[in-house]
Amino acid sequence: MHYYNWIFKCLFPKRIWRKETNEKIIYLTFDDGPIPEVTDFVLDELAKFEAKATFFCVGDNVERYPWIYARLLVENHRSGNHTYNHLRGNDTAPADYYENVKKTSIHIKDNFKGKELFRPPYGRLSSKQFKLLENNYDVVMWSVLSGDFDVSLSKEKCLNKTIKYTSSGAIVVFHDSVKTIEKLRWVLPRYLAHFSKLGYRFECL
Repeated sequence: MHYYNWIFKCLFPKRIWRKETNEKIIYLTFDDGPIPEVTDFVLDELAKFEAKATFFCVGDNVERYPWIYARLLVENHRSGNHTYNHLRGNDTAPADYYENVKKTSIHIKDNFKGKELFRPPYGRLSSKQFKLLENNYDVVMWSVLSGDFDVSLSKEKCLNKTIKYTSSGAIVVFHDSVKTIEKLRWVLPRYLAHFSKLGYRFECL
């Protein structure tokens, strides 16, 4: 996991892979929502630990479920752009990709200052697509991928692996999606409890 990101961090240094800090801070992120019940579950768990997170939202989901999106903003979490249709970058022309991201931006109402945050679905983003985005968006990748979407990965291994690779300044990816909810219900509370006991804080990017 570290090797993968070390290689890509060297190849793509302008993308955000982690945040340098001397404090015990973890940056949780959730991709693909907002989704009824799933995102609500995540928000409920975060509230129990006074944890904040960044949600990379699919534009179509924001339009479908505006009340869930409004809740995450009211509870002072941050939201970012994850394209309108969860596009795979290598299957989409750069101009079309950029227009899809801009379409999503209409619905993203972030409470934080600075550039809008963007994460490419599947981590796929060509150099041409990045050039179109970089002036208006901070492109956020990750340093720890939980693998909560991987059906071959048990909930126990998912938790242990994610704990093992998390350190101060880590940007950690979970998914608030229908596909991950069964595993997320088991992993997320235990992950939050583990690091909270060690004195870590969970903050927005």
